[in-house]
Amino acid sequence: MKIEYRKADITDAELLIDIYNSAFYSDYIKYGECPAYGQTKEMMEKSIINFPKFIILFNNKPVGCVSCKEVEVGVYEVGCLCVVPEFQGKGIGTQAIKFITSHYENWDKFTLVTPIDKKENVKFYTEKCGFDIVSMEMDGNVKVARFVLEK
Repeated sequence: MKIEYRKADITDAELLIDIYNSAFYSDYIKYGECPAYGQTKEMMEKSIINFPKFIILFNNKPVGCVSCKEVEVGVYEVGCLCVVPEFQGKGIGTQAIKFITSHYENWDKFTLVTPIDKKENVKFYTEKCGFDIVSMEMDGNVKVARFVLEK
């Protein structure tokens, strides 16, 4: 099993749309909305510029994405961590968190939000990655939890 990361650029917009749509389709169906699903090429191009992304390659095949940006010195917001369904459960997401915590050497804290009723996400971030839940909020009609990982 070979996992690698490649920094995304504007030319990857359509590939990332395909990855996001595959990974977030079930959320779109469940909640009736999902900001990561159904983006236009222009939206994704802007997102690539504003929220640096790494394409996750599994045996040289693009299977996911991890993106984050520094929101203040040493504090990074994970905008997206997704793996297409057929490659989930193989440790790819856990490795992606390890990748960003080693790539961004100056980090003190990583934060992210995810729907609180997605038990597999809550378990993944808390048990496998070491995040703590620090608050809850509403995002549209979806109750989300804010997770924090501190050094």
